[in-house]
Amino acid sequence: MVLYECVVIGRQDLSQSQVDAITENCVRIIKEDNGKIEKQEYCGLRTLAYPIRKNKKGHYVLMNITSTPAAIKEVERQLRLNEDVLRYMTIAVEEHDANPSALLKSSKREGRRDYGYDRDEEGSANEGAAETATVEGGSNE
Repeated sequence: MVLYECVVIGRQDLSQSQVDAITENCVRIIKEDNGKIEKQEYCGLRTLAYPIRKNKKGHYVLMNITSTPAAIKEVERQLRLNEDVLRYMTIAVEEHDANPSALLKSSKREGRRDYGYDRDEEGSANEGAAETATVEGGSNE
């Protein structure tokens, strides 16, 4: 048996029960092949880095799987055929992390997002070089 991590991104207009149905289909395929799901996390509806098929958000699900490569191949085939799945990624890992994933931790933060620039006390953007630019040399008179 090989250890895998699988992340599935579902469309933004899916209900929670539809996301659960996609996940349960993956779990069923794994269990039929005597594999097991070590951890399953629903990380919530999150904003995507770029639109995928006109979706700006997606439902993220992370699964830690112990299974055979043949079962993973079948899970990926089913995910590829499902029109409600925007993206999926399965990777082989050396060991599973028992702690909550980074996706889950960041989705539990109270709406705070890090966009790569600092914010001052009032909450306005403070982008280091956003001060008045001076033009050296010529003048526009």
